[in-house]
Amino acid sequence: MKKAGKIIGIIAIAVVALAGYFIKTYNSIVTIEQNVDTQYSNIKVQLQRRADLIPNLVDTVKGYVAHEEKVIQDITSAREKMTNAGNIKELSEANEQLTAALNSLNVVIENYPDLKANQNFISLQDELSGTENRIATARRDYNEVVREYNTKISRFPTSIVAGIAGKDKKDLFDVTDSSKEDVPTVKFSE
Repeated sequence: MKKAGKIIGIIAIAVVALAGYFIKTYNSIVTIEQNVDTQYSNIKVQLQRRADLIPNLVDTVKGYVAHEEKVIQDITSAREKMTNAGNIKELSEANEQLTAALNSLNVVIENYPDLKANQNFISLQDELSGTENRIATARRDYNEVVREYNTKISRFPTSIVAGIAGKDKKDLFDVTDSSKEDVPTVKFSE
């Protein structure tokens, strides 16, 4: 009888230790996942800030480049896609489209010296440039915490806990090769 009690005691200790490990591991995964969500939110805030600057920029530019309607439409369309993005992949793709559209706008602007000298335009370009830097920082921070999360849930034995808890890998905020080459440039005057 004593022997059976010892075995039950050992099994109970093992079950409690295993449950403790599971709870600790699960909580650490949830903590990192919350960091991922926070950084994703930070990206969305900066992209929204950028999107909020676009209408003012477009209105300022419209008066000077009325016959460049395609560029304005591309910017407006890309801004709308970014605002309506539902996940990191859609947000990343919409951001790339908006960056490309803004690059096209910068090329067009070079042909309008009066626009480049407009104080409102200069101010908006300065705000946009600062926002681009904030977006780059937010994207970097997001990708760092996603790498941490993905690494954590991929390592054994944490991967078992992650699998049981239904925790899947998160997508990085990718930048395609074309958008790496087409970094927005802001030129105030020459």
